Amino acid sequence: MRPELTLQIQQALDETRILMLGTQVLVGFGFRSFFEEGYVSLPRSTQHWMLFELILLLFAMALLITPGNYHRIVEHGESRPGLHRLTTRVVGVALLPFAAALAIMLFVAGEKVLGRAWGVVLGVGTGLVALVFLYGLEVFRLLRTRSEHGGRMDMDGSGQPPKHTELKVRVQHVLTESRVILPGVQALLGFQFATVLMPAFERLPASSRYIHLGALVMMSLSIILLLAPPAYHRVVERGEETERFHTFASRMILAATVTLALGLAGDLFVVVRLVTQSVRWAFIATGAWLICAYGLWFGFTFVCRERNRSRTPPPRRGHLQALRQ
Repeated sequence: MRPELTLQIQQALDETRILMLGTQVLVGFGFRSFFEEGYVSLPRSTQHWMLFELILLLFAMALLITPGNYHRIVEHGESRPGLHRLTTRVVGVALLPFAAALAIMLFVAGEKVLGRAWGVVLGVGTGLVALVFLYGLEVFRLLRTRSEHGGRMDMDGSGQPPKHTELKVRVQHVLTESRVILPGVQALLGFQFATVLMPAFERLPASSRYIHLGALVMMSLSIILLLAPPAYHRVVERGEETERFHTFASRMILAATVTLALGLAGDLFVVVRLVTQSVRWAFIATGAWLICAYGLWFGFTFVCRERNRSRTPPPRRGHLQALRQ
């Protein structure tokens, strides 16, 4: 395994963690904003724009969690060029809904303070600035670099078959992937709990309050699952890097994404029902979110795993014995 590739993957995971934390905090604020007293004074169209902003952030979050599940399910924690390419592409795509959500957020704030016309100016301006700094500069530099290399850029370039990744590297990656999700989930849980104490929460239908409580339970379970690996590492393994710990941590991260999607689905149902006054649209939005999240995190990854298995010939008996030794 090339040290350069291992470093590239670690850096990609760290960059994903930065964007994930910001996205999850904004999702938490987005959920809570629908229960603020000032929300009811906004124009109806603006309320729908806020809902669209929340959906964009949820989509960005679904994309950002995908590389971690891909790493666990498809690559089994191994550092491979395909993981690096996927992470790079996912981050590039996730920045677009993130930038659009920021633009909508500034539009809502600008409309509230300065009026709709200036709100549109502020929102569009924010979106353009985000596109320039998140895409424009990068595309310009990428095209220039490719022209300097004759139009070819090889991400791997080794020409060698994939090798086994060292255990300490795989443990480092699985802990990083846990940190990608955990801080944002903790922030989301705080926002969810604060919502229970807000006056607008009391005006919700009883069924919505029960669903929100269920979402709170699911988010709490996600945190417990994400905290289990470091506790296991300290108590059971005494800080040692073992295959048993790597397997346990991988399973806990995957399980945490299952409950995370359910927790977000519950709150999305409550918010869509609040905005649209329609249970049908709430069910449609919730179902679409679950299909998107589970489709990316498990459907896409399982398909990739089976495709890789069909392309990779089974190892010879002598090779298996050498690995065991």
